[in-house]
Amino acid sequence: MRTGVMLGTDNTNGNGLDDLINVAQRIEAAGIDNLWMANIFSFDAISTLALIGRETSRIGLGTAVTPTYPRHPTAIAQQALTTAAATNNRFTLGIGLSHKIVIDDMFGMSYDKPAKHMREYLSVLMPLARGETVHFKGEQYRVQGVTLDVPGADRLPVLVGALGPVMLKIAGELTDGTNTWMVGPKTMDKHIVPLLTQGAARNPSAKDPQVVAGVPIVLTTNIDAARESIAQNLTIYGQLPSYRAMLDREGAAGPADLALVGDEKTLREGIKKFEEAGVTDFNAAIMGVEEGAWQRTLEFLASMTA
Repeated sequence: MRTGVMLGTDNTNGNGLDDLINVAQRIEAAGIDNLWMANIFSFDAISTLALIGRETSRIGLGTAVTPTYPRHPTAIAQQALTTAAATNNRFTLGIGLSHKIVIDDMFGMSYDKPAKHMREYLSVLMPLARGETVHFKGEQYRVQGVTLDVPGADRLPVLVGALGPVMLKIAGELTDGTNTWMVGPKTMDKHIVPLLTQGAARNPSAKDPQVVAGVPIVLTTNIDAARESIAQNLTIYGQLPSYRAMLDREGAAGPADLALVGDEKTLREGIKKFEEAGVTDFNAAIMGVEEGAWQRTLEFLASMTA
């Protein structure tokens, strides 16, 4: 199982682009396999990772995740392939639906039939990611004769932030896997991995799907205080319907109950459960709940990859 670190879940590492690049360099120097970046209401994750890729040399880079609705699939494909070329093909595009409260209530776009939207979106995006010409006519997207020629970009890996049964099967059938958040090991084992695998079985050319697990984590002896801080910082994720459903499946009252918090033994055992559940990539959202916690946790994760 590969180990990654997430950027964008808190602001403990500063707010500027130079800060993010510096943190990325520290993460790469620690020997971590991948760096994932959330695309929320700050820097554009795809563009930021292109910049980070020019200042790093080895670490894998990916979005976790970029919403589909605001960007036409040809536009996101062009941007992602450009980032792939800029990073010597170390970039993985993670996309997702976002949430009704964002797409419908905040952006004023229709969130109707989200699974159908994603299938059509991928019907345009995936051929472009493979360097093919798109001929597709659907209800939401109609694209004819489009090919993208981006020198230096190879076949672009694509992951979908899939949590529900229909979305998981679509991700398995049409993409390289899923990039999750707020999913515990029990739910991974009994829900995410089986349904993703079922979807992959529909596509004879599909490889074993990639399963990325985004999990809050911190190495600390102040367990109660750390969980209280995590509960406050990540409150919204216990309220959004898609994440709430995953927490309920796991039997977790909220994000703080899902987080891995404690000493080295506790964290190591918690990470092992994700590996045993079929996770291929552990994505650590390090919670800077106290002074020194972020660096201390990074060093622990680095020891896991050594």
